[in-house]
Amino acid sequence: MSNRRVYSTDHGRMCPACNRLVTACRCKKAAAGGAPADGIVRVSRSTKGRKGKGVTIITGVPLQGDALKKFAKQLKARCGAGGAVKDGTIEIQGDHRDALVPTLEAEGWTVKRAGG
Repeated sequence: MSNRRVYSTDHGRMCPACNRLVTACRCKKAAAGGAPADGIVRVSRSTKGRKGKGVTIITGVPLQGDALKKFAKQLKARCGAGGAVKDGTIEIQGDHRDALVPTLEAEGWTVKRAGG
């Protein structure tokens, strides 16, 4: 069991991870940046919400902002397909997992195929 305080009548809600006030919490802001929590880039395929059309989803890429968009553009050109960057993940139209895994490994990242 943890000895951390979760709620205080003096201050309000406390973050269980960093033991700070929820309004001053630093760990959630760092996690929201899109950086991977475990250092593994995952490549998966999804059709949810796309009327059966498949897309390749790449999560955990240790890049942010414009660098992530520039890298996504290179991947889309490599696959010859369209795509987008949403919430720190790269979406590429079509199933391109076989082509993307070696490309991502060439960048020096640990890559795993996720999903089916």
